[in-house]
Amino acid sequence: MRALAAILVASLLATCSAPPSVLEQIAQIGELRVVTRNTPTAFYYGADEPRGIEYELVRGFAEKLGVSLKIFIGEHVHADVASGKAHIAAANLSVADTRKHAIAFGSAYQSIVPQVIYRRGTKRPADVADLHGGRLEIAAGSSHSMLLEKMRADEPLLTWIENDATSTEELVRRVADGEIDYTIADSHEFAVIRHFYPEARAAFTLGEPIDVAWVLPEGADDLRELIAAYFAEIEATGELAAILDRYYAPSRDFDYVGSRAFVRHFEARLPLYRDLFKAAAEATGTDWRLLAAMAYQESHWNPEATSPTGVRGMMMLTERTADMMGVKDRLDAAESIMGGARYFKRVLGKIPERIPEPDRSWLAVAAYNVGFGHLEDARILTESQGGDPDDWTAVRERLPLLSEEEWHRRVPRGYAPGGQAVTYVDNVQQYYELLMWMGSREAVTTSEITIPASTASKGGALAEG
Repeated sequence: MRALAAILVASLLATCSAPPSVLEQIAQIGELRVVTRNTPTAFYYGADEPRGIEYELVRGFAEKLGVSLKIFIGEHVHADVASGKAHIAAANLSVADTRKHAIAFGSAYQSIVPQVIYRRGTKRPADVADLHGGRLEIAAGSSHSMLLEKMRADEPLLTWIENDATSTEELVRRVADGEIDYTIADSHEFAVIRHFYPEARAAFTLGEPIDVAWVLPEGADDLRELIAAYFAEIEATGELAAILDRYYAPSRDFDYVGSRAFVRHFEARLPLYRDLFKAAAEATGTDWRLLAAMAYQESHWNPEATSPTGVRGMMMLTERTADMMGVKDRLDAAESIMGGARYFKRVLGKIPERIPEPDRSWLAVAAYNVGFGHLEDARILTESQGGDPDDWTAVRERLPLLSEEEWHRRVPRGYAPGGQAVTYVDNVQQYYELLMWMGSREAVTTSEITIPASTASKGGALAEG
């Protein structure tokens, strides 16, 4: 990436008759302009900073270049690149040769397949012929339109409607609500949004797997080469896999009943307690969505929940924990939420501050469930096996060992249901991501942000904001 400085020097020495390349323009203005889309896999506003796979990737690329990042939402992302409004379009875009007018594609970084989506409870279509007579609606100008055009050669009766004022999520919602019969969604995006609309199901795939890549201006060879080097580097270091896993892993274990219940409770129960979560978050410096996700895992936002083991209330506090946190009535929602938030802050304070987010918070969530001492035992086992005790993924692999005698006898505190703690954190992560995205759709935010070069780095604390 040091080549960027050399390119800038070369551009300054070049004659006035030679227009600067796209990479030279980026170097001269000190800014990378990126157009994206507001989707749960590309870009959305989180608790204290933007989130999304594409956001994290372009932020990392801007950091490598040493320039500021300006990112904005666009409806016609290919045109924004072709016109020079944006240097890059990063919006989970599929590589399609027929769309390469005045644009090019960078290195592919994941592969997806288009899926036909239908409503649960209706007849599941088995192939394209079964779509005849149904209302199939897709986004206008999308790669799905070109795919259907190719298929119409063999299926002349195939018809569809192209909507130029909607998103994939909105189309999936319309299928789930019975407003249309079918739509097409790319597999990676549907894997996430199906949790919001559990009535929507994938029927079958269309065509072969398609690569996903950034869109660049045509002829921007120097920029394409640096992008290729960037993706080669983060693939080799495992950073690319970590970013993809951060967004897709919580969605892999889809549970229709659980997802349907979550959406129902999000609409009916959460509004009753949202202000209590926000008050507790303000008092403890914790993201209210994380507290709400933990509460949902504990009680499904039921303030009167009681377990056979004696834990009670919204945050399912034990009598000992309630006494420690000054909670007099565990069935009082306000007391329980505040008590749970204070206890989580107490646990988080025991996790070494050197551990970066989000690992520090996920370790604290595990300790909230299984106990700080047992978490320390799992970290001891992790280090003894050559893993990083400060990395949640590494500790997550070892926590289940605490229930095996061969291993728990080697640590100070002995047996613990470590597998249960892993499931607890996995579920909290999933609910947290759902709350982040569902909440972002309600927020009023700007469509453009700029991240200075000095702060275009990875991170973001779950326990702040």
